[in-house]
Amino acid sequence: MRIAVYPGTFDPVTNGHLDIIKRAVKLFDKVILAVAQDNNKNPLFTLQERKELLEEAIKDIQNTEVSSFSGLTVDFARKCGAIAIIRGLRAVTDFEYEFQLALMNKKLDPTLETVFLMTKSDFSYISSSTIKWAASLNAKISEFVPENVEKALLRKYNKLV
Repeated sequence: MRIAVYPGTFDPVTNGHLDIIKRAVKLFDKVILAVAQDNNKNPLFTLQERKELLEEAIKDIQNTEVSSFSGLTVDFARKCGAIAIIRGLRAVTDFEYEFQLALMNKKLDPTLETVFLMTKSDFSYISSSTIKWAASLNAKISEFVPENVEKALLRKYNKLV
């Protein structure tokens, strides 16, 4: 079975993430969505909330599963029996960071490949950070995130009526 891991904070999951997931499942037999527990970010949602939001958002996408991990992505991928790590690229500015990360991961585990998937142009400007900012200011975000995520963001910012 050809397994890939798509790691991320998913704070929260966006329609851009879902686009990458839908395309990745066409390339691999199984895609494990790996919600990062520890990183240098200060997430709005707890690890459990991020997992639940992601599980709800992908419930109709076959050959996926949600898991969480701590530590190195390559260690988690190895435990899962993955052959690849999926990374999404929005713009050229993402490439330098992602390229360095891919090279480091290759050094840490030469058996793992990194597969870059470019986002559709419709999603190239979407990031979890900008969506959280927009939601905090009561902007309409329904075209950027699944419905369950929109509701969760509105609850977090006490804007749900």
